Amino acid sequence: MVNRTVPSAGSEPAASAGAVRTVTAEHARLRELARRTLDGNWEHDHTVPSRTLYPHQWSWDSAFIAIGWAHVRPDRAWMELTSLFRAQWRDGRVPHIVFNPSVSGGAYFPGPGFWSSESIEGTPPVATSGLVQPPVHALAAWHAYRRAPTQESRAALRRLYPRLVAQQHYLTTCRDAGGAGLASIVHPWESGLDNSPAWDAPMSAVPAQAAAMRTYRRRDLVHADPAHRPTDLDYARYVSIVTAYRAGGYRDDSLIDRHPFLVECPLFNAAMGASESALASIAEAVGGDPGPHRQRAVAITEAVVTRLYDPDTGTFRPRDVRTGRLTPARTVLGLTPLILPGLPARQVESVLTEARSARFGLADRMSRPLPSHDRTAPDFESLRYWRGPSWMNVTWLVRHGLLLHGHDRLAAGLRTSMIDLVSAAGCHEYFHPDDGSGLGSPAFSWTAALLLEVLADWATPPPAHMPGDAAGGVARRGR
Repeated sequence: MVNRTVPSAGSEPAASAGAVRTVTAEHARLRELARRTLDGNWEHDHTVPSRTLYPHQWSWDSAFIAIGWAHVRPDRAWMELTSLFRAQWRDGRVPHIVFNPSVSGGAYFPGPGFWSSESIEGTPPVATSGLVQPPVHALAAWHAYRRAPTQESRAALRRLYPRLVAQQHYLTTCRDAGGAGLASIVHPWESGLDNSPAWDAPMSAVPAQAAAMRTYRRRDLVHADPAHRPTDLDYARYVSIVTAYRAGGYRDDSLIDRHPFLVECPLFNAAMGASESALASIAEAVGGDPGPHRQRAVAITEAVVTRLYDPDTGTFRPRDVRTGRLTPARTVLGLTPLILPGLPARQVESVLTEARSARFGLADRMSRPLPSHDRTAPDFESLRYWRGPSWMNVTWLVRHGLLLHGHDRLAAGLRTSMIDLVSAAGCHEYFHPDDGSGLGSPAFSWTAALLLEVLADWATPPPAHMPGDAAGGVARRGR
């Protein structure tokens, strides 16, 4: 972590009244920083991730951002989710980018012209991508509602509920390419961890040459150091995969026979299972039937354990559906099934062993932030996007899972780490996994939003129950 001469901003309050005042003042400063960041990125009905590289609306960004808005502007939390789901396709998919028509088509690559969503039947009037991202939206909606359970929030939750159900239905049916009850991602971008080493093995089978990128202009390299971003070869493969999916009209039938990239991702499917648990709670709140959601949560959890848990290493790994093999890299994806309320105790303990190891360094008092990849691996990179740096959203998900399974002290360690990162470096997109310096885009929205969420842990009592409690999740145990 960054060296500091003041007490850790995220640490538990000391007995000294002066120390308490110092921490309280710093938290007030950080809360104001987070609020200003979100305000600065607000665009009439949604929040852009940043004003530099990301000028449109991104799917799982909006979910995390809604969690933060619930603390300072609950109305915007519901506007955020509502605007995103207005772009939902008829088949139920929620596109990973919703393009702002007032922004130049060349402001981001690949832009709306590359995706050509308007040529596909059943798409919304606004231009979108054809891919999806991890379905954390029901989890976010439930968090937002629990933070501000007003009549207006309940009405917004009731309106959103059928769209959330349609999203889950699309993923559990159209995307079950492996036939085992899990959704397959058709592109690394759908995982949210774009260039993670987890995708190196399946990506190596995608034919492409870096020279192909001469045809395009990568806007990300205008705003970021190329050493921090995916390589041209990565991008050439990204473009090749999208081109194949677009050529098939973004259809999902017979993917196993024709699509070059099909992977069952631990985070994606854990989010899908956690969302069913959240939907059970939402259904109860809006007068629906929670039973089917509870049943699907159990089925998805069982499939995640059966298909993605590797007993030899005690962690979860993506499965390449085309080869049937688990991918070899040990990344932070392996820790994320902790967000499943019904994850069996054996797998919980195995994941905790992996998380506490030198690979990830989870501890009651974190000496360094949680990395996105195994620190001991030869391909660990401290600067390159998802190949090592620390990210607030994945850290928040792991922390959520720790709280869900009763590991409060470890969760407190991650909370302190998250607060300290922003206290020292600001609301950056991601952070150096050793010294905590800010990387990527500045004034990043989900960093600000999730900072508000963890800061609120002292200011307000926790929700009466977490998403999934009604679904038969394990009881919380203080540790």
